[in-house]
Amino acid sequence: MKIGLVCPYNINRYGGVLEVILALKDGLIDCGHEVKIITPKPRKEEPKTVKDIIFLGTSTDFRSPAATTTQVSSSDDIDKIDALLEQEKFDILHFHEPWSPLLSRQLLQRSTAVNIATFHSKIPEAFMTRTVIKVVNPYLKSVLSYIDELTAVSASGADYVSSLTDEPITIIPNGIDLTKYKPSKKMAKPENAPKTILYIGRLEGRKGIKYLLRAFKVYCINHPEDQLIIVGDGPDREKLKLLSEDLELNNVSFLGFVSEERKLELFNQADLFVSPALFGESFGIVLLEAMAMNVVTVAGSNSGYNDLMKGTGALSIVNAEDTEEFSRRLELLTYNEELRRVWQKWAKAYVKQFDYSKIVKQYEEFYQQALVKHHDKHKQAVA
Repeated sequence: MKIGLVCPYNINRYGGVLEVILALKDGLIDCGHEVKIITPKPRKEEPKTVKDIIFLGTSTDFRSPAATTTQVSSSDDIDKIDALLEQEKFDILHFHEPWSPLLSRQLLQRSTAVNIATFHSKIPEAFMTRTVIKVVNPYLKSVLSYIDELTAVSASGADYVSSLTDEPITIIPNGIDLTKYKPSKKMAKPENAPKTILYIGRLEGRKGIKYLLRAFKVYCINHPEDQLIIVGDGPDREKLKLLSEDLELNNVSFLGFVSEERKLELFNQADLFVSPALFGESFGIVLLEAMAMNVVTVAGSNSGYNDLMKGTGALSIVNAEDTEEFSRRLELLTYNEELRRVWQKWAKAYVKQFDYSKIVKQYEEFYQQALVKHHDKHKQAVA
């Protein structure tokens, strides 16, 4: 098969969706398929060098009402889109986050391949007001009209699109590379050694970091020597640093972006991982990473994390806006060794189903079924 993976986001902004697309590309190539990524060129910066990539149009940052930063992408050269599709002759075009304006819709309108969509994000219900729905729904429905097969990474990811169509939506989860995310042997710490709590992610409102700082302040009443490390960047970085100073938290470090190698080192050093996102999550790749690294985790109570953290994993879920509850959960899962062992045993077994090799296989089979289905439909139409 010849497959085009359409990524509407800036290739320089490494995140969960892009990570999945890159892993899917490599995995499908290993299976013998020809794969290209189609993505917009960043407007004001040089893109990273990535093999098998086609730049189409440009992207620019957009600050959404949902307290997150995304990109808007488009191409003003329709002839270039036609030339690209004619030259490449894709069997499958796989659109990730096809609702992100506008590049995906421009491609969909002119594609003759089998068009497959994957929905990664959870649209926050609080922002879907009657006015927004009136404006947005016609655009979203017009996108859906060009898509042949629908997938989502979770029930949360499928939630909104299912309200706009009666077509079936196949759930294929995100994954991680379990050969990369695996714990190294840790030196045994002295019993009274300070503990390390770790956050990795964007620094923006919906991620709930201000609630983490407030809960950590209460936590430090009993554990003043423990430290909180915050990794990542975003529009709220300076505001959060000021809040940390206001709370007189001298044991909080803001590291900004770090390399993948440093990220793995930090996971190995951490006693607890925390991701207190409030909304807008449909899955939680970073939670899988923590599981694979054998790091006990506390996670915010949003629909995507609730979908992922099943069974024993529900111990991780907390209402991040409840400072006292959040603080108690941090302490419990940092210091209760029996509970930590139960959680780690569950995570070690649970995370295996999300290895990229298994996720790539699911997509490969889905593509093959879609091709057969639409070939048969075409034959019937001709007959």
